[in-house]
Amino acid sequence: MGLKQRFIQSRGFTLLELMVVISIIAIFLAIVIPTYSRSILAAHENQLRSELSQLREAIWRYTFDKQKAPQSLDDLRVAGYIDRIPDDPMTKEPNWEVVEDEYLLSADQQDPGLIDVHSASNALASDGTAYSSW
Repeated sequence: MGLKQRFIQSRGFTLLELMVVISIIAIFLAIVIPTYSRSILAAHENQLRSELSQLREAIWRYTFDKQKAPQSLDDLRVAGYIDRIPDDPMTKEPNWEVVEDEYLLSADQQDPGLIDVHSASNALASDGTAYSSW
């Protein structure tokens, strides 16, 4: 058998070799895709925690500085306490659920208004709680 004849016969892969490679790729994807999805969800949840913290801090600072609570999130933006109303990472829109109450945060506060903010998402977090309860 000559060199040319061996080259012609060994050109390509057998069906078994292709099936082994495809099986390895499938196993790899079965491991990687759920891990990637969990890391994306964790990143969105961390961003939500951060956005809520910043908005709550801005509500608190506005209320103590002006002796009145903001009437909307836009009041925080106009007064310079936040640059813009951030998008809710879970809904991808700036549609936060605000909590208004007659409760006064300080003795000097004259007008009630916003006291808290929550996500507008009805979905459940990775820990089983609703994003809207954060």
